Amino acid sequence: QVQLVESGGGLVQPGGSLRLSCAVSGRTFSSIYTMGWYRQAPGEQRELVASFGMDNRPHYVDFVKGRFTISRDNAKNILYLQMNNLKPDDTAIYYCHAELPLKDYWGQGSQVTVSS
Repeated sequence: QVQLVESGGGLVQPGGSLRLSCAVSGRTFSSIYTMGWYRQAPGEQRELVASFGMDNRPHYVDFVKGRFTISRDNAKNILYLQMNNLKPDDTAIYYCHAELPLKDYWGQGSQVTVSS
């Protein structure tokens, strides 16, 4: 059974930083097609933020380029999202995602609130 457990969300002032972590159990990263982070703001659809594709290279959506960094520790099976220069528009629930053969998996979600 694959499980994704997130941690690291919270409340931060505009311009601040947070780091999200996603611990993956039940599979090694080498058996996962793609991994990434999505977010969903109230009343909005879930959207991709950053991911590692099957080429193992990081990909970012335009609104986080230069501010967010996706990384991973293959030995520990942990995916990270470093978020710098956070803005109120970044407020959302952030979800870790893993794409495996035949099924996708999601973390439980981690609330990130950017407010003064």
